[in-house]
Parts: sequence; structure tokens; C-alpha cells
Amino acid sequence: MTGLERFMDAKRREVEELTRQGTEQIRPWNGERPSFSRALEAGGGPLAVIAEYKRASPSRGVICESLEPEDVARQYREAGAAAVSVLTEERWFHGHISYLARMAAAMEKRGGKRPPLLRKDFLFHPAQVDATLATPASALLLIVRLTPSARTLRDLRERAEKGGMEAVVEVFDEKDLALARESGARIIQVNARDLASLKVDRSACLRLIETCPPERGELWIAASGMKRRADLEQAAQRGFSAALVGSALMEGGRPGEALAKLLGKKEARDAD
Repeated sequence: MTGLERFMDAKRREVEELTRQGTEQIRPWNGERPSFSRALEAGGGPLAVIAEYKRASPSRGVICESLEPEDVARQYREAGAAAVSVLTEERWFHGHISYLARMAAAMEKRGGKRPPLLRKDFLFHPAQVDATLATPASALLLIVRLTPSARTLRDLRERAEKGGMEAVVEVFDEKDLALARESGARIIQVNARDLASLKVDRSACLRLIETCPPERGELWIAASGMKRRADLEQAAQRGFSAALVGSALMEGGRPGEALAKLLGKKEARDAD
């Protein structure tokens, strides 16, 4: 079973349960959803960073489980994250959908405008979109290889947008990109990690944007393998608008300090 098949299998029970219960009972979030795309466009140099709350992964095992969602939310906001990605998959990444509300609440306690949240998970069914609409997420992730149909991708994206969220559509190669564009996607995330083999190839990520540069109105995000400031600078030079960084921030147990360093700040202020 490939990595992608394992992830799909892990989500089937969730989809079955959501379908059984009926999403008409789900109450949409009625609070603010800060614009995800505008946060990326506002940037911060050399490009916007989407900082990720990532407790574990199938390739690394446990990364950091000593920090609660609230701890990391405050640290990322204080260090200058343009947006925050929240892994909500439970079996392989030790996440939970409730982390979205917990992180939003922790950031809102500080007052002022909070960074938008991205729900990062393996989403391929309308019921999952509806469940996400019940959270304070500003955006959700749709992966082309989980929904290899432009019609399905379009339907899921439009369902999210109707509820006030944006959709980040993840691709790995030119074939994925063509399907994403056919579906009308405007926020394109290029994952340097092949979800089937779990291998990372940043050069493939960079080649894709050189071969198929962003079209007018598209925002591109570089994901996986982003560890150093030089990686951000290289991605920015190739035309990416943002980078998603997870493991490199979480692994040392001081994600705020790691983000501040990545952004070129001398130090992160105490977020507690």
C-alpha cells in the first residue's frame, strides 16, 4: 500500500461517519475568516511563510507532541507567520480538526488581526468540506491525486468558496497542474514530496514553476523540504509567492524561534 493509499484508507471511516450523520446538522462557522490569499500577497520577505503545526508524520514519526495547539499558535503569530497550516489528520499526523478552533481562539486573545488558518488534511468528499466550514479555517487543502477529476475538484472548491473559504490545490507534476488549472484553481501548492513514495525532490518543485510559470491571478506555494532561508530565497526567485514550512519549525520544540530565524529576525519575542 502506497503512502497515498494509506492516507485515503485512514479517512474513509471519517467520511462514512460524516455521511451517516448528515452534514445538515453541522453549523457553519459564523466568525471571521481572514483572507488566506491576501495574507500571502502581503508577504514578508523574501516570501510569505505558512507555518505549520505538525505533531508527527509517517516519514518522521513523532516530531513534537510536547506543545499544545495554543502554544504554537501564539508563537507563530508573534514570530510573523503570514498564515498557519494545521494538520488535522489523526492516524498518521496525530492531528485533530478541533485544533483549528483552539489555535484561532489562542491567537484572538492577543487582540488585533490574526493570521488565517489552513486546514491541511486528505479531503476528497463534500461532507469533509462541510465539516471544515464549521471551523474557523480560512482555507482548506485539496490534493489533485486524491480527486483526479477536474469536475470533482471544481465542485469541492466552489463548495468551500460558497461558505467563505478558499481552496489550496496541491500538485506534484505537470499533469496534476493541468488538471488543477482545468478545475479553475487559483492557489497552487507544489509539493516536493511524492505522496505515493514519500520521497522529497525540491529540484522537481523548482523545475515545475520554471516549465509552467504562474498564470495571471495564480498564487504559488512551495511545500516540503523548505528548511533554510536560502530555500525561501530560491523559491521566491523562481516565482513562488509563499512557502509552507512544518517539520523544520517543529522539530526543535521552539517553533516560534525557528520561524523568526527563518524570516531573518534576530529573535522571537516571548509569546506566553
